[in-house]
Amino acid sequence: MERFYRVLWVFMVLLFCWRDIINVEVVDGSHLVLEDLQSVSAAVVDTKYKTGYHFQPPEHWINDPNGPMYYNGVYHLFYQYNPKGAVWGNIVWAHSVSTDMINWRAVDPAIYPSKPFDINGCWSGSATILPGNKPVILYTGVDPQNQQVQNIAFPKNLSDPDLREWVKPDYNPIIAPVDGINGSAFRDPTTAWLGPDRRWRLVIGTKRRSRGVAVMYRSKDFIHWVRAKHPLHSAAGTGMWECPDFFPVAMRGVRGVDTSEYNGELKYVFKVSLDLTRYEYYTIGSYRRDLDKYVPDGASVDNGSGLRYDYGNFYASKSFFDAGKKRRILWGWTNESDSRQDDIDKGWAGIQTVPRAVWLDPSGKQLIQWPIEELERLRGRLVSVKNKVLRSGGLVEISGILTSQANVVVSFEVTALVKAERFDPSWSDPQKLCERKGTEAKGGVGPFGLLVLASSGKEEYTSVFFRIFKSPTKYVALMCQDPSRSSVRAGLYKPVYGAFVDVDIKRNGQIALRSLIDHSAVESFGGEGRVCITSRVYPGMAVGSNAHLYAFNYGAEDVRILDLKAWEMKKPLMNGA
Repeated sequence: MERFYRVLWVFMVLLFCWRDIINVEVVDGSHLVLEDLQSVSAAVVDTKYKTGYHFQPPEHWINDPNGPMYYNGVYHLFYQYNPKGAVWGNIVWAHSVSTDMINWRAVDPAIYPSKPFDINGCWSGSATILPGNKPVILYTGVDPQNQQVQNIAFPKNLSDPDLREWVKPDYNPIIAPVDGINGSAFRDPTTAWLGPDRRWRLVIGTKRRSRGVAVMYRSKDFIHWVRAKHPLHSAAGTGMWECPDFFPVAMRGVRGVDTSEYNGELKYVFKVSLDLTRYEYYTIGSYRRDLDKYVPDGASVDNGSGLRYDYGNFYASKSFFDAGKKRRILWGWTNESDSRQDDIDKGWAGIQTVPRAVWLDPSGKQLIQWPIEELERLRGRLVSVKNKVLRSGGLVEISGILTSQANVVVSFEVTALVKAERFDPSWSDPQKLCERKGTEAKGGVGPFGLLVLASSGKEEYTSVFFRIFKSPTKYVALMCQDPSRSSVRAGLYKPVYGAFVDVDIKRNGQIALRSLIDHSAVESFGGEGRVCITSRVYPGMAVGSNAHLYAFNYGAEDVRILDLKAWEMKKPLMNGA
């Protein structure tokens, strides 16, 4: 997947020069083409900020997760990777295998530029399991004319459990940008699905002027594809749709659904990564098989006010159906938030979030996401707090474990809501609200939550917290993740993230939080997975054994910790690192 259009070269250079002038490095998904840095191999890998249990290779740059799949008892994760340096470039499909999605072993890259149809790039795509249990990869290649075309690749030896070698047929590309398709904005094919008419379908992201489009193709044999007259879905004013994903979810329960399944009560999820905003948005709706059209539900919108998988540093996600445990799994890429020079100096850049199981919330209005159960095998030493009242201004340290690599689960009880601040209906942007009402802005009910990766004197910390507001008809729960005090280092990009949590706080007076703390990553789940926020942080003092963990309440009303458990997390096998 390309993140940079050559026609914007001058603009991007000027933009990055301006950032350097003001000493702020705003990191996003766009990849500036820096040919002199693409092949600067890591002389020494600095592990100070390397994560312990989040997926990453030993060194160099990674971005999008590609083609994740479960095949014959083995999980495969492919990902965009630069084998020669810590900035974007020289991209190949790196390949790692696992039996539990926690411990990973790297094998040789599966796909790399080698044919005319991908000689200038092997970008993002998906995997599909064909009848007869035969996997196939669909991916975007860049041809000698710098057109984005769609290709397929097959395993060379199905008896190899690692599927180490892949063959790209010479009849590629299977789909080219013809009939008015923009050849510089045509990428990231989805997992294909088989309809009741025995025809395969897939969609590819593109745009028409400022309209995002998921153009659909059909095939009888998975080789010859015909463009449908109408797209599966499109939306005005959203710009380029990258990394589209389309899959069914069961209307009840947590069971995952195969992409080709169409029996039973199903809803459908359509997700895009918006190149304009660098965030991902998804909608929930219905799939009209008679028209091959996706129709979002009335309350599910395609624009910046819509639903997100993750309200933080998260992009280019990919889901797959885990046939082994009958669940849908979601992976997402989280970029660095320090400078490009920092990436080069430390010799690596980028991680994947932990794999998350995904299912439909009982309300039918959004998805629930939760770290896969296998992650709990990494839990080590445990400390706990039960039935602890946090008075107004209260702070309690959670000690006894290494909190720089930890998993914290806490349930708060908030029964006194009299002092809840009034909610202003104009507060439509939760991120801006979190910026305005930060950690130290005392409220009525909240802020209360966790200070993670904190220094002993609290010069540094990243806060994850809730605030409760009262509107005329209900109480509104706001979740924030604020790394603005995460480091004493200058020049870091430290955005505050936020989202509203769809919980009825009045019903039982409780709200839950889970935070995965991993040296330079903080991945938090609020309201039992209704909101997810991921941040990258780089403390200068709160590193390793010098990191502290606190529960706090800076609101006027008391809050009770019903139950808090914090585990020190072990390091799994991670690609040989």
